[in-house]
Amino acid sequence: MTTPDWQDQTRSVADRVSSLLAHMTLEEKVAQLGSRWVSNDMEHDEEPADETGTNLNVAPMQDVFAASGSVSLQEASKHGLGHLTRVYGGIPLTVTEGAAEVVRQQRIVIEDSRLGIPALVHEECLTGFTTYGATVYPAAIAWGATFDPDLVERMAAAIGRDMAAVGVHQGLSPVLDVVRDYRWGRVEETMGEDPYLVSMLGAGYVRGLQSAGIIATLKHFAGYSAARAARNHGPVPMGRRELMDVILPSFETAIRVGRAGSVMNSYSDVDGVPAAADSWLLTDLLRDEWGFTGTVVSDYWAVPFLATMHKVAADTGEAGAQALAAGIDVELPDTLGFVADLDDRVRAGEVPE
Repeated sequence: MTTPDWQDQTRSVADRVSSLLAHMTLEEKVAQLGSRWVSNDMEHDEEPADETGTNLNVAPMQDVFAASGSVSLQEASKHGLGHLTRVYGGIPLTVTEGAAEVVRQQRIVIEDSRLGIPALVHEECLTGFTTYGATVYPAAIAWGATFDPDLVERMAAAIGRDMAAVGVHQGLSPVLDVVRDYRWGRVEETMGEDPYLVSMLGAGYVRGLQSAGIIATLKHFAGYSAARAARNHGPVPMGRRELMDVILPSFETAIRVGRAGSVMNSYSDVDGVPAAADSWLLTDLLRDEWGFTGTVVSDYWAVPFLATMHKVAADTGEAGAQALAAGIDVELPDTLGFVADLDDRVRAGEVPE
């Protein structure tokens, strides 16, 4: 049996990538933008409404969470798949059980698709590898109290080694949000209110995690911690100058100094523009000015939120087109916007391939 060019390890990576891309269909390229969270098996019910049609759902975003919960991994990966979401972190699994589940899911992705491209496995790792039985380290706000980037780097390296040993490729940390209002409910996930301190500690975490071969993911890009009245997901009433002076230095440092491999968008809008649809933030600044060459992943369900929460897209398909055009490369934790009708939009000339 002849080995395909893209699997020939005697060839350069660039040659293998070019060969693989040349063999991929449009559907296979679209599939690499997606993900599947097998543990997300919530049933999707229609939103309850009264006789006037008013939505009575007290947790309306749960409908977005559940929208892809009934899609099997086989169906989600029939053309391939970009990411496997939280195999270890979705439900309590021992190391042995988790490793077996990673193998099971990867076999489905590889064997059921034409090209046999394995998926990346990502997990949460803010205070350690977030899985049953793993070591838990102090919260990030405690790192800020140490003023010790080297200590944070050593901690992150230990976290990364644990993850790499069990087949994980990407970690969704560190949180580089600079605190603006201590009423915000996620302050303990941050390293505090000083942009310089957050920058130094954040770059240390990135260096440590990536020294173990785990891709670090900077979040939440950008402005999440500065929402009006500290409301989670709330709008951020901040001008460009304050954003550049206070919020963005920690991300730029982690990219330029720490060489971070991935960035995750913020749920919030800044001055009326949702981060997931902000081409200035995700392309002009991040890639063109800072020189970032890694992968931009969406925060969980941030792509469909452009339609359901921000109301800047008519539906999930349009939300996917907007997010892709702005600069988001992979949709997490399940694929909604990047699968709805993206290939049709490409063929219609609405989205460049």
